[in-house]
Amino acid sequence: MGQAIGEILTLAIGVAISPVPIIAIVLMLGTPRARSNGLAFAIGWVAGLTIVGGALLALASGNSDDDDGGPASWVSLVKLALGILFLLLAAHTWRGRPKAGQEVAMPKWMQAIDTFTTGKSLGFGVLLSGVNPKNLALTIAAATTIAQTGISGGEAAGTLAIFILVGSLSILAPVFIYFALGSRAATILDELKTWMAAHNAAIMAVLLLVLGVKLIGDAIGGLSS
Repeated sequence: MGQAIGEILTLAIGVAISPVPIIAIVLMLGTPRARSNGLAFAIGWVAGLTIVGGALLALASGNSDDDDGGPASWVSLVKLALGILFLLLAAHTWRGRPKAGQEVAMPKWMQAIDTFTTGKSLGFGVLLSGVNPKNLALTIAAATTIAQTGISGGEAAGTLAIFILVGSLSILAPVFIYFALGSRAATILDELKTWMAAHNAAIMAVLLLVLGVKLIGDAIGGLSS
């Protein structure tokens, strides 16, 4: 189990470093419905990762070994494809980063975030965690990695739970800060939001580059073993 946890930690951190969802939760915590909507978004985020991760792990667990009992080659091929995709996205994101002094454009739905209901906040949490292309790719990689280690079902579930927890820290932390610090949280969260918005492209480009290199390395290791 320890090996599996070690192999998925980088992927989980990749899920956690998601500037747009972090900005979204910070914005929600600045609205009149901060308590209900912030909690709903966080619950939705965890639920999305749990549903998608559980389903992918169930699919991968029965197909991760070949006829000789070794890791199936398709697992490494999936990682290789995801790694190449991440490298391409890293290059695209870096080229499209805002120029110095250029205003950063955020998704239009963020402009209406103060009108969100609790249900809508919950739904956006699910979508941004489980259906977000980057997170979906990382969850696929994590599920196949866990299945490939050959650990028991209980250990696999525990490893997935750690993946979900680490991947949710960046969303749970602002909610904790809001409830723990009260009015003092506003300054901290506003600075976090501003920094994330200004450096979104650079953060994502570097993150995708690191993850792409890791997945390609893992794939090469798996295919050559």
